[in-house]
Amino acid sequence: MNHNWKKTFAVIYSGQAFSLLGSSAVQFAIIWWLTAQTESAVTLTLATIAAMLPNMLLGLFAGVWIDRYNRRTIMIAADGLVAVSSAVLGIAFQAWGAPPTVFIYAVLFLRGVGNTFHAPAMQAAIPMFVPAEMLTKAGGWGNLVTSVSTMLGPALGAGMMAVFSIAPMMLLDIAGASLAILCLMRISLPDVPGSGQRVRVFADAKQGFLAMKENKPLMAVFFPVLFASMLYMPLGSLFPLLVRLHYGGGPGHNAFVEFVFSAGLLVSSLSMGIWGGMKKRFTMISMAVGVLGLAAFCGGALPAGGFAGFAVCCLVMGSSGTFFNVPLMAYIQETVAPQMMGKVFSLLSTAMTLATPVGLLLAGPVSQAVGVPLWFMASGILLAAAGLVCYFAAGKYD
Repeated sequence: MNHNWKKTFAVIYSGQAFSLLGSSAVQFAIIWWLTAQTESAVTLTLATIAAMLPNMLLGLFAGVWIDRYNRRTIMIAADGLVAVSSAVLGIAFQAWGAPPTVFIYAVLFLRGVGNTFHAPAMQAAIPMFVPAEMLTKAGGWGNLVTSVSTMLGPALGAGMMAVFSIAPMMLLDIAGASLAILCLMRISLPDVPGSGQRVRVFADAKQGFLAMKENKPLMAVFFPVLFASMLYMPLGSLFPLLVRLHYGGGPGHNAFVEFVFSAGLLVSSLSMGIWGGMKKRFTMISMAVGVLGLAAFCGGALPAGGFAGFAVCCLVMGSSGTFFNVPLMAYIQETVAPQMMGKVFSLLSTAMTLATPVGLLLAGPVSQAVGVPLWFMASGILLAAAGLVCYFAAGKYD
């Protein structure tokens, strides 16, 4: 174990902060450009699908390569792919002015490929140098860096779009990815046991499934958390409708609740970095899901004049995600064998990615039929039930 792990952690996440900031700003710029050019909800939906599709198609198998090759090399290659895709898109904007929409989808797909490999490789790399007893705290600090970067990215993107055309903005992403690569080149990570052996895609992927299946506490918590994620993801997308239709608010009110939600995410990440969470992790995960359900229920049940109370609910909802995500990641990092960790994180990432569109497809028509407040209340009840199931299924393993 690296005794100077804090320095290694700081070097990696310093680079990732710039990379995430640049990617978030450029992603915002691309989506806004598509919005202004097409004014089409279908176009934006297809753009989102293009970015998520690599995880859906490759996520089940990405961990095979993550566990066969050096994880630092995987992260460098992923950051490099993002930089190249931004360079290609910048050249296209400069040359064509308005590239074909299909071309932009292809670039978003390439960026998605990079993210499909980068995120699980990063999670699998952390326990290679962070002591086991510090994994939860490290997860909190990492979550904080990610949250701040993704919060500031859209603001930076909007500010730059007011001054520059979209083509030179791609340089921001290229610079961020380059800094991340330079930081990664400053550290070293050992090879995973069994690395360098011939890749057997389906056989190795099957080993990842078996590693998850044999980890009984992980399987006990996996399905309730997956169900909770399916309900959790659409809530944020429905904030504007709830604010406008139920609470009678305007853009300023919506911006405020989005800010409060993000503040909850930041505060919870900071607290996990300092505190490290409860020793009984599965109890903590269950409580977080249950509290999330209570906040969602209250958000829909409050009267039309209860906007201040809804803001408090948003703060709680923003915090809850961290309190069940970080302990779960730390548990996997502690208990899964190093040569299986990339596959397990890839499988988990793919499951969560697939849960998002399923939740959105369910939430959209149902909330339109019964009303957004009732959907929040129903989601809250189901989330609280998921928390109880999680506690009775996994709490015994604490």
